[in-house]
Amino acid sequence: MNTRRRQGMSANPVLVGAVTLLVVLVAVFLSYNANSGLPFVPTYDLETNLPNAANLVRGNEVRISGARVGVVTEVDAVRDDQGRSSAQIKMKLDQELEPLPIDSTFVVRPTSALGLKYVELTPGSSRAGFDENEVVPITQAKPEPVEIDEVFNAFDAKTRRGAQRSLGGFGTGFAGRGIALNDAITSLRPLVTDLVPVMSNLADPRTRLDRLFRALGSTAAEVAPVAETQAALFANLDTTFTALAAVARPFIQETISESPPTFALGEREFPKQRPFVRNTAALFGELRPGIRTLPSAAPVLADALEIGSRTLPRTPPLNRRLASVFDSLAEFAEDPLVPAGVRRLRDTTRVLRPTIAFLTPAQTVCNYATLWFRNISSLLSEGDANGTWQRFIIIATPQGPNNEGGPSSAPANGPNVDNHLHSNPYPNVAAPGQTRECEAGNEDYLAGRTTIGNVPGNQGTETSGQDVGSASRGGAR
Repeated sequence: MNTRRRQGMSANPVLVGAVTLLVVLVAVFLSYNANSGLPFVPTYDLETNLPNAANLVRGNEVRISGARVGVVTEVDAVRDDQGRSSAQIKMKLDQELEPLPIDSTFVVRPTSALGLKYVELTPGSSRAGFDENEVVPITQAKPEPVEIDEVFNAFDAKTRRGAQRSLGGFGTGFAGRGIALNDAITSLRPLVTDLVPVMSNLADPRTRLDRLFRALGSTAAEVAPVAETQAALFANLDTTFTALAAVARPFIQETISESPPTFALGEREFPKQRPFVRNTAALFGELRPGIRTLPSAAPVLADALEIGSRTLPRTPPLNRRLASVFDSLAEFAEDPLVPAGVRRLRDTTRVLRPTIAFLTPAQTVCNYATLWFRNISSLLSEGDANGTWQRFIIIATPQGPNNEGGPSSAPANGPNVDNHLHSNPYPNVAAPGQTRECEAGNEDYLAGRTTIGNVPGNQGTETSGQDVGSASRGGAR
């Protein structure tokens, strides 16, 4: 019975044709969907944002190091919250890639010059990964790809003409110089030999050469906004060199020819000038305080020079007469008694130094010596037909107990307002240890009150014949 059934199935052409058609349909279906992955095969689905899809279409491959690891299933245009457009692609990746590290990068690259593209995936090293159907941010779309049309567009008409001129210039420059080029290449052999250890040092990770190129990239980004200014610079340089071409020969040529011997002479002679330069620097350093005072001293120096130009021609007769004076001084200095006298003067000066230090502010601050000579001159020279003020003026004293008109047992102390003693035998004159004030002659007269000694408060440093400015500077008018 089984033999008959099998013979019946193989002998039925309709059944054989149906089975054949079904096999063909399954093969066609699998061939059609091969680029999108085989059915019933588990995948790892991800979405990623790209700044530009660059003609990427559904069915393009996703590769790692050239090996296919998935396909692009959908390409859409999206817009972010700030209105910027980008491309969002959906991918079916092999299950073995899950989870993909979050520092992985995506970039669209051409498969060939015909325009076919693929997505190059570079896995990262992060321990964290993207979940199923998660959207990879656009920040991971790097580096920015360069399209073939962008490369071709770089060679515009201007660039082509410049390249032609450069080739023509190089051809003219190298023409007839083959032997010299050969000698130059031969001379480069020691350079290349010595370059090997240099390049080994540069290749060492400890040199951090990668940071140099990142810094160069940052520098180029900073320079990019002034590219037009730099272009104008080269245009101006062209104008400058065109002008220099007229004097290139013989002037610039002779300058270049004479420069090596000049530099050689400088190498020999400049070290000899170092002491002079050091001494000059020290001289100007010492002159610096004097130069600071020149703005205020220059008018005085100008007046001195003007007066000196009239006075100095008259000095020779004075110098001749001073010769005898200096001869006498020389004889005086050689006298054996002079050193003893100088020592006595030195001792006198040492003894008088505290006294002078105490008395000096009375004149430099309070101007009392000048006032004394002025007042004594007035007393002895001014007056009327009866005589000077010193001779005849009598001042009557107030009357009362212990008044100042005669001997008394105590200071005058009233009872009337005028009969009060006002005496200050040792007033403050800004001397060392005293209050800085010119009290003598400046004390307030306290009516109806006996005052002996310093009065309360500071009377200031201004005296007659002296303004506030000179008093504050501590000098007499």
